[in-house]
Amino acid sequence: MKIIIAPDSFKESMTAAEAGQAMESAVLRVFPEADVQTIPVGDGGEGTLETLLSAAGGFRREATVTGPMGEPVRASYGILGDGETAVVEMAQASGLQRVLPGKRDPLIATTYGTGELIRAALAHGVKRLVVTIGGSATNDGGAGILQALGAALTDERGNPIGFGSGALHALHRADLSALDSRLQSAVIRVACDVSNPLLGERGASRVFGPQKGADGETIELLESNMQHYAEVMRKETGIALDDVPGAGAGGGIGAALLLLGGEFVSGIDLVLDTLSFDERKGRCGFRVDGGRQNRRSNGRRQSDRRHREKSGQCGRSGAGIRGLRSSGLRADAGMGPSVRP
Repeated sequence: MKIIIAPDSFKESMTAAEAGQAMESAVLRVFPEADVQTIPVGDGGEGTLETLLSAAGGFRREATVTGPMGEPVRASYGILGDGETAVVEMAQASGLQRVLPGKRDPLIATTYGTGELIRAALAHGVKRLVVTIGGSATNDGGAGILQALGAALTDERGNPIGFGSGALHALHRADLSALDSRLQSAVIRVACDVSNPLLGERGASRVFGPQKGADGETIELLESNMQHYAEVMRKETGIALDDVPGAGAGGGIGAALLLLGGEFVSGIDLVLDTLSFDERKGRCGFRVDGGRQNRRSNGRRQSDRRHREKSGQCGRSGAGIRGLRSSGLRADAGMGPSVRP
């Protein structure tokens, strides 16, 4: 029997490769004669850079950039084997895993370091730039990215605004004329699997704010500041970001990348295509997935890939698992407290 193990990462717990190794070991204990192939995947969150480099070849580079709380951090980006495509994983510079739970504060967390990584990647003369935006610690609408790439975001006195969502209320002008000119020569693909808009009940602040350390009062402040940010950007650029699907991804990073001319692509489909997944699975008898199974919740897109027999390994199995039955899921196993459907 041929068994494919294709896990995503388990947020802040295991990488996709680590999860795959654990699953493979368990499967072989039960089915020692099985033909097991382990293919770590990613959907645009943490670990996607590693997956793409493993599949497409190329090399990794490191740079010292600004971390989410303003501290210097070492972060990686990749140049794929074609030499013309760079991959910037936002989580490397601005990810939630960079900040201890008790220290998280979306009012001051910034995406400036992600902008610095993009700038470093552009120095390689690439024609294509893939930016993965899952797993952020931030809610600044990607303002830090724009600042790092040369945009002038200023207050009423013409002074640069500070970092983080807490500074967005002071934004008066947004001048994008001095953006890094190399952006014009690169096609930007934004890899993510959420369709949340920037604002509203399904927007960046209300849906993702709590996991970044925001309480009820802070969420309302984040939403108000983001609304002001969107209004200023609309006046300055003519682009309305409020209701665009995906603009709220990564704490609003999707909105900033749209302003840079970015195009949204499904993170999981981008990875599966790069891995040649459909060809590699062949006549697979069974598939074991892992990670965030319920991609429809909280605006998550679900890949159109289907398979007739599939098992899911997740951190917690709950009622939302019902939504995946139509995609071929036949069994699920949670590693934590479960509410069975």
